[in-house]
Amino acid sequence: MRPLVVFVCEHGAAKSIVAAAWLRRLADEAGLPLDAVACGTDPSAELSPDAMAGLARDGIAPGPGRPQPLHRDELRRAWRVVRFGQDLSIPGPSTSPVETWDVPAVSDGYDAARDAIVSRLQQLLAVARAAHGPDRGART
Repeated sequence: MRPLVVFVCEHGAAKSIVAAAWLRRLADEAGLPLDAVACGTDPSAELSPDAMAGLARDGIAPGPGRPQPLHRDELRRAWRVVRFGQDLSIPGPSTSPVETWDVPAVSDGYDAARDAIVSRLQQLLAVARAAHGPDRGART
């Protein structure tokens, strides 16, 4: 099973979607065995049009067709949990490290949000490379 990164934002419709989609792309390009899910603590009815348009311009498929709720089993399985926002509570105990990323809102400009997210993803990928690189297999 590939190590899982769980991205959580309030509505599961923009930041987490962009982060999960970009992590999958960057991990594949780097040959790292990572998987990602995007979810929300209070999911919206639909994905952010700004996020979808930006990902489409980048040539990336967003993943699920609508925002997904956060599930405890994903938290238990996670190698890392990334939340967008200090005030966002993650329900239940997580044995995985939880990081908080403060990035611009996708609605204020996709490019700025994407660039901030990708910058943080590059840091996360460096940690993943050390833990799960080609010579390490898919250990969690």
